[in-house]
Amino acid sequence: MKIALRMLLALSVAFAVAACKSTPEAEETTTETTTEPEVTEPVVTEAAPDPRDYTDPRNFENSESLLSKRVIYFDFDKSDVKAEYRDVLAAHAAYMAASPSARATLEGHADERGTREYNLGLGERRGNSVTGLLSAGGARGGQLDVVSYGEERPVCRVSDEDCWWQNRRVEVVYTAR
Repeated sequence: MKIALRMLLALSVAFAVAACKSTPEAEETTTETTTEPEVTEPVVTEAAPDPRDYTDPRNFENSESLLSKRVIYFDFDKSDVKAEYRDVLAAHAAYMAASPSARATLEGHADERGTREYNLGLGERRGNSVTGLLSAGGARGGQLDVVSYGEERPVCRVSDEDCWWQNRRVEVVYTAR
């Protein structure tokens, strides 16, 4: 009888161990929730702005529009606006004429050559040249401010012509659109 009890005990332990090792089959649980059908908002698409519409403020971010170009470069020791930038300034003038609330600061810059005082004056002359063209295109005087930084805020700090041309500039910075 001891042998039968031992066998029965061994079998029950074996069944218990085997039951622990097996993983129970995952029961499929379907939880049905009643939800209302999703309401999707209609997709509103709008046409891309016409890059030639200089009255549309979206064109400031449109790389195809002249309004996205806001840096005017100058030749060495010159304050005359190059012919290649006249269309850019005409676009900004058209925008300002159509938007009376628009305000811009014209930041004049120069390269490192020349004295500090001379470069401040040159930056101001460059800013005034841009102001003249914008005013001729329809911008009002109260919309424009000129600030000269001279050589104080260079874009490039290497002392060669490849760098200096980047520092001879006027930046059109809109303070209100």
